[in-house]
Amino acid sequence: MPNWVALYYNEPIEIVGGKGNRVVDASGKSYLDFFAGILTNMIGYDVPEVREAVERQIATGVVHTSTVYLLRGQIELAEKIAKLSGIENAKVFFTNSGTEANETALLLATYARKTDQVLAMRQSYHGRSFGALGVTSNRSWKNNSLSPLNVHFLHGADRHLSQFRGLSDADYIAACVEDLRHVLSTAVGGDVAALIAEPIQGVGGFTMAPDGLFAAYKEVLDEQGILFISDEVQTGWGRTGSAFFGIQNHGVTPDMMTFAKGLGNGFAVGGVVARGDLMDGLHATGLATFGGNPISMAAANATLDYVLSHDLQANAARTGALIVDGLREAATRLPVVGDVRGKGLMFAVELVEPATGAPSPALAARFMEETKKAGLLAGKGGLHGNVLRMAPPLTLTTEEAAEGLGIIVNALEVVNAEAAQ
Repeated sequence: MPNWVALYYNEPIEIVGGKGNRVVDASGKSYLDFFAGILTNMIGYDVPEVREAVERQIATGVVHTSTVYLLRGQIELAEKIAKLSGIENAKVFFTNSGTEANETALLLATYARKTDQVLAMRQSYHGRSFGALGVTSNRSWKNNSLSPLNVHFLHGADRHLSQFRGLSDADYIAACVEDLRHVLSTAVGGDVAALIAEPIQGVGGFTMAPDGLFAAYKEVLDEQGILFISDEVQTGWGRTGSAFFGIQNHGVTPDMMTFAKGLGNGFAVGGVVARGDLMDGLHATGLATFGGNPISMAAANATLDYVLSHDLQANAARTGALIVDGLREAATRLPVVGDVRGKGLMFAVELVEPATGAPSPALAARFMEETKKAGLLAGKGGLHGNVLRMAPPLTLTTEEAAEGLGIIVNALEVVNAEAAQ
């Protein structure tokens, strides 16, 4: 395996079993999972409805046909997603991953607008491939400056910068919109294809624009016909609690949304839902050999049905508030905590050096070891690698939320005490 495929923990673990919202490693130790395979095991482990749907498809003997034949599961899922999206005359194309979905959306936008110019957000991450890295703005994940796109990066999730620190939401939004207009007046040449943005930045450490920023941006974009792509790979399917798709927190219906991760509850699925005229606009034939295959579609249909029938968006709001409120209360007495942020079951704790307030990846690594020892899986991220980002399955119970909060606070207290020595 390449050395850039990193593993968590000083002594990495192998997960060999799972049930509900807990997993078991090869040594038999159990963990409450607060990272869900990077937000992918969205409704937990060994869910009968998903398992049985996949087993029924496998029992037919058909695990793959390709899109040159009719795939009932694709049509059924596309109809559900198109309706949920709110996008006018929406059509859906299925891929294998979020990276591939973002590549497709960028292709649709640049083709429709006949330009390679794209806007993206600072601190963003949109995937590992060549085009997706072009709209990624996080040096830790960016291998080179080469790109098929001409990209300009905007403010919107960087209120920690000195020029924005202390601004109200309204003033920050006004400053960002002014900057957008300035970019469009100075940095670009001719037409721009699209803005692509994560409503909450995943790899960026769950940093987010204040609600309403993207609505203000879209007013400016609409003046020039610039398309808006919402990257919902991490924020979709009710995870934020306050909306089914993250961009809806801003009161915006985008031209396209990309999705992946949690929709398949561990099975590989991604895709784009877009205005029909944009999706139908390409002149060349296209397909995704494995995208939307029968197994993934069986899992995704069952997962989405489960999310809707169990109102997991409301559960995310309820359990997420319990955890975030508890973390904010604890942060008042823990100098190592620089910030607590989040929406629903998508929340983060930023760790800093108590004396200076500087980002501390070392303290974040120490936290990871402490929560591992206590039986909880968490994630890391952020521009400086000092952010603990957590996103439990949407099926998290209030009892599990309280348990996880207790483990997190205890780990923060240990890290805080050690940092004070």
